[in-house]
Amino acid sequence: MKRPGAEPYLKIGEVAKMVGVSPSVIRSWESLGLARPRRTASQYRLYTREDVTQLKRARFLRKVRGLNAAAIVQLLRREGKIRPAGDGNAGVIGAHLRQLRARRRLSLAQVARAVGISVGFLSALERSQMSGSVGTLRKLARFYKTNILDFFNAGGATTRQIRPAERKVLEAGTGVRMELLAWGNTTMEPHLFRIAPEAGSGDPYTHEGEEFIYVLRGELAITLDGEEHRLKPGDSFYFESAIPHRWRNPGRGETQVLWVNTPPTF
Repeated sequence: MKRPGAEPYLKIGEVAKMVGVSPSVIRSWESLGLARPRRTASQYRLYTREDVTQLKRARFLRKVRGLNAAAIVQLLRREGKIRPAGDGNAGVIGAHLRQLRARRRLSLAQVARAVGISVGFLSALERSQMSGSVGTLRKLARFYKTNILDFFNAGGATTRQIRPAERKVLEAGTGVRMELLAWGNTTMEPHLFRIAPEAGSGDPYTHEGEEFIYVLRGELAITLDGEEHRLKPGDSFYFESAIPHRWRNPGRGETQVLWVNTPPTF
């Protein structure tokens, strides 16, 4: 699979041959955060050359230095190569959703009915067995009268400079990765969205404020009130968040978008 202007994505079998380990080893390392492949809507893993480099480093540390998986993770964290396991972890969201519901003494059925999802799906979200799309998380945030920033654990003082390894990350459904670029601000909420082929926001959603997006790589199809707009690298787009909107990656490679919401109530 080819990404516009970039090296093609690699499948797990190809990566296993390049690294010199079995696919099952790669899957186990992935669960520890040693690789963060994108996923298609069909759940196929898609790896980059950077993933291969990281996995080769892990294999070297295991074979030459005799480190086990846990020791490899600790070493690579110290080197700033990987984020702590909590970053982008659905477990944080699940626990938060469960806590919000418990505080209000509501049943799974009551919340699911109000939000428009199944009881089984909500239960899986709370148990961290599944991750919700941006549209679903937004509906839950509105129901609980909070905002999606709470799912990032984005508290704390404003920081002027944020390095890539320090970004707060949220995996919002299959193939959608949201990286928070700044927090503690009262005016703007900037993200880097990484959207795998076929992935998107899910159902249309609305919220307060205005939005500005700039496509860095790939393609983005965004639908406002039933009208679809196709964006390509270099295109920018501005709209009011109260208009029902949904979006998806219609291309064959990863889409990267700078996405700014104001005020930060996304």
